Amino acid sequence: MPICQIHLLEGRTVEQKRLLIQKITEAMHEAIGAKPESVRVILTEMPKEHFGIGGKSAGELGR
Repeated sequence: MPICQIHLLEGRTVEQKRLLIQKITEAMHEAIGAKPESVRVILTEMPKEHFGIGGKSAGELGR
């Protein structure tokens, strides 16, 4: 059972996250032949203040 873990900054819609899960599942199926029903996708959202880029938080940078 392949497991794909993705870390994202907060702010995406439910529909965007559903589409991401669908596309990652399709990619795992195409790339390694995994059965779609066996693919697990874990999305971990983090506050923008918990992610730093170049010494500043993503929130400071407006990302």
